[in-house]
Amino acid sequence: MTRGMSLMSADLALRAPIATMRRPGLVAATLTARRAARSAVVWGCVFGLYVASSALGYAATYKTVQARAQLAATFGTNPGFNALIGPAHEIGTVAGFTAWRSLGVLSIVGGVWGLLAGTRLLRGEEDAGRWELLLVGHTTRRGATARALAGLAVGLLTLWGVTAIITVAVGRAHSVGIAVGPSLFLALALVSSAAIFLIVGALAGQLAPTRRQAAGYAAAVLGIAYALRMIADSGTGLAWLRWLSPLGWVEQLQPLTAPRPLMLVPIAALIASMAGLAIHLAGSRDLGASIVADRARAAARTRLLSGPTSLVVRLTRGVAIAWGISIALLSLMMGLIAKSVGSVLSDNAGDRETFAKMGIRGSGAAQYLAITFLIVALLIALVAAGQLSAARSEEAEGRIDHLLVRQVSRYTWLVGRLAVTTGCLISAGLVAGTMCWLGAASQHSGVGFATLLGAGLNVVPPAVFILGVGALTFGAWPRAVSAVTYGLLAWSFLVELIGGIAGASHWVLDTSLFHQMSAAPASSPNWTSGAVMILLGVGAGGFGAVAFRRRDLVGE
Repeated sequence: MTRGMSLMSADLALRAPIATMRRPGLVAATLTARRAARSAVVWGCVFGLYVASSALGYAATYKTVQARAQLAATFGTNPGFNALIGPAHEIGTVAGFTAWRSLGVLSIVGGVWGLLAGTRLLRGEEDAGRWELLLVGHTTRRGATARALAGLAVGLLTLWGVTAIITVAVGRAHSVGIAVGPSLFLALALVSSAAIFLIVGALAGQLAPTRRQAAGYAAAVLGIAYALRMIADSGTGLAWLRWLSPLGWVEQLQPLTAPRPLMLVPIAALIASMAGLAIHLAGSRDLGASIVADRARAAARTRLLSGPTSLVVRLTRGVAIAWGISIALLSLMMGLIAKSVGSVLSDNAGDRETFAKMGIRGSGAAQYLAITFLIVALLIALVAAGQLSAARSEEAEGRIDHLLVRQVSRYTWLVGRLAVTTGCLISAGLVAGTMCWLGAASQHSGVGFATLLGAGLNVVPPAVFILGVGALTFGAWPRAVSAVTYGLLAWSFLVELIGGIAGASHWVLDTSLFHQMSAAPASSPNWTSGAVMILLGVGAGGFGAVAFRRRDLVGE
């Protein structure tokens, strides 16, 4: 057991028996609330600052009625941006633009925060053996889970509170002019997605045998929800799909423009039903077990156990297959609707001019696919970031010790893991390009196989760079792995997605990894830029492996 785990376990061991004899559920609720609130304060500031940048930036950039009308005409009916961010309502006003930009982006960011927090603070604690110390008193697994969910609710309330404070303060600025009530409702809408996927993560922790698999299940749900919402908002006559996606429900809240508080009812009902199911399942299984059978406890299967690299393949193949299926389905749907959405783009001269300024040229279908391949790039980069977080979890929870006490060098273990992950990233790009071509070819969109295969490979270099930077962080500052990788990923995505709309300086745009890749298939891939990112990523990964070999193992 690592030193960090030992200290925390000792701390719990001193406090839990006494506390659980008096108030057995208080320990689970308090510890979970404390850890959730710490993370929520940070992300609440991120949410609030993003709202502030949207509102104040719009007010400062578009000062005249003519400028705001031109913005509304350009982006208000653009199916590409509607698919990515959501439909624009009244974006000729500060309130409408702020709601559109904030809700479309932060609903995804909040969903990622929620699923990671939900799996980490429930299944992660159980995997690490700390959950046992919370059950030594007169309590039950269902009771402890219910109180842990109450602790997560405290974290969620903290996220809303910090976001609301900043949002209200920004709304009171003279150039913004948003009242307190609408500001509070906007903050509530922004954290609704986080609330949904916080419970999705908690429920996935009851189904999956490990935290990593639970996070994979929850991420797949988020990906499907986003894909359904994206297709519904693409202007293809499939708007009814919005009602099948929780993100579509969040979108229907329409804060600041046409508020619909009644849409909170199905959101609250979904959260309550999933929370009740999670509590029920917690009492239906043994501690450390899962509803979905853990293959590690089945009959012995010794395939892929001949070395550390083959073991990585065995441990990651389930998550890799799940991500591959999600990316394949999303790419197929992108190809299926590319022709219909592209025809709308081709008929709109304003859209063509806007995309040309962003470097997106070509036919309508190619323009649309160039925008949506940004989502594929984000998903593939998430695979890279997730694998680095998984490697860090193996070290922090002491599982890597069982390998390193044998004749396995740290360098070999980490390099093998990076090589396997790189192979997964390349395969995901090939799958994305192939499946997108199948969908596009079935609709005779006019975009060829080689073009789309190149577009799929075009999105791989940013993910390889993130993998390398994450490996360097793992070797030099292991506790910061998740913060650095996901932070770099979030910054790159937000700058690329919003920078073109807001007319950001090229100095800012160049800090985005996604801005360094071409807008394929509308433009030819820039293989030189991609090769530079790959070389930098490989170099950073090599230095990270050397640093990991020279340092001590570090717990949580």
